[in-house]
Amino acid sequence: MSRLIERLEDLNAKDTKVRAVLRHSLAFDPGAFVPAYPYVEPFVKDEGNSWQREMLYLVAGLWAAHWREGHSMEHMAIGKACHALYLAKDMSPSIERRFITLLDSDRDQLPNRLRQMIALLKDYPLDFEALLTGLLYWNHDQKRTQNIWARDFYRNMNHESETESTS
Repeated sequence: MSRLIERLEDLNAKDTKVRAVLRHSLAFDPGAFVPAYPYVEPFVKDEGNSWQREMLYLVAGLWAAHWREGHSMEHMAIGKACHALYLAKDMSPSIERRFITLLDSDRDQLPNRLRQMIALLKDYPLDFEALLTGLLYWNHDQKRTQNIWARDFYRNMNHESETESTS
């Protein structure tokens, strides 16, 4: 697996311009912003795999937009972070709807919906390497990534509902 985020962190420590370029790349289709090429192209292993290339660029841009000083603590998987946001927002139905909509995204909808969700998760340290790994399998027939994210989100839902009703 790539060490994209580790490399971006190293580059960022030397020059914060890296984040600015990658943040700006989110205004374009993934992989279409030429100034981002030096940071991401070295990680494109399968030149015929446009999905892999697009996801590398998308995750690099999302990492840059989400980066916060001090987010070096334990990183969360996106399903768990969405669940934490859901709880923080008093179990808001709109957070759950956005999460379900994200899980139901096709390849064209995914970049925009993921950008929106990552923006909502600005206060949660995310595991971008795990995000990239999941996105590489997004189009798998058995929806492996979507199932993992859903399990992370819903795993403790019944317990929390029972706690709410007994209070």
